[in-house]
Amino acid sequence: MITTGTVTHRGVFYDTLMLTRLLPNLLHGLFAQIRDVPKNRGNVIRFRRYNNMTVVTDPLVEGVTPTATALTVTDVNATLYQYGAFVEHTDVILDTVEDPYLDELTQLIAEHGGQSLDTITREVLVAGTAVQYASTATSRGTVSPAMLFTLAEAREAVRTLKGNNVKKITRMQMPNGNIDTIPGNACFVALVHPNTTYDLKDEADFVPVELYPSQTDILPGEVGRMDEIRFIESTYASAFEDEGLAAEDVYPTLIFGADAYGVSRITTKEFELINHPPGSAGSADPLNQRGTNAWKAWFTAVILQQTAMLRVEHGCSIDA
Repeated sequence: MITTGTVTHRGVFYDTLMLTRLLPNLLHGLFAQIRDVPKNRGNVIRFRRYNNMTVVTDPLVEGVTPTATALTVTDVNATLYQYGAFVEHTDVILDTVEDPYLDELTQLIAEHGGQSLDTITREVLVAGTAVQYASTATSRGTVSPAMLFTLAEAREAVRTLKGNNVKKITRMQMPNGNIDTIPGNACFVALVHPNTTYDLKDEADFVPVELYPSQTDILPGEVGRMDEIRFIESTYASAFEDEGLAAEDVYPTLIFGADAYGVSRITTKEFELINHPPGSAGSADPLNQRGTNAWKAWFTAVILQQTAMLRVEHGCSIDA
């Protein structure tokens, strides 16, 4: 009897359909003002705000001209920098590998650029000066895993933002008559880690997104709302690792009002995908052996109003 022990398989069937990658939600730039710099106009942008005038409480004196009220402005400068990365490959890869290599590489390069710029934005935002520590904590180092983001923390954050005259981002959601749908106020928006969402779902006042009266204006990554805050979720809302009490992780939930921060690019150079096939380097690649795929971008992110956003530092039960 002839078996596969005698006549072996020539090889394993290779499926050229590539598997998908597990990608994070890139949401840190979602609520930014976008103010781009025209090409050939330098790499520094200046945001300007006219400050509120001092209110008048004294009556006018008959026949006496009062002192003129002074205007003041606040300038916020930000410097744009170039960012980028590339992958080098050989002509042998293009000639011999079964994969749809260039298609996959182009997608991978674009994803890497998006993740990089989102991380740059996140690092600017988590360095904001407006901070609220959960429960009885008075600093990041005193936050324990038991100090969760609760309804009390949400209400305190809303009170702070309202006290700073911060405008909300979203509109009122009206009930639509469907069973179990719950109307919602206009809201601020918070960016949370999935570990924070896990704890939020234990809060009696947390309304999951599936109970919203309208499913047409759901924010990307939105998971629900509580009090006057709508929560969107991303694994890129990372923790301050080992910086809490007893070296536990501390989670920064960022809560935004309108016009809290901005991003800027250079017009026509916002994000470039660059492909150089083997041989494009001329005499530097005399045998047409090397090619590259790359991304490049001019970018900056800047907080425009420190008091228009708030970072709530808290623990998560997963670390308890």
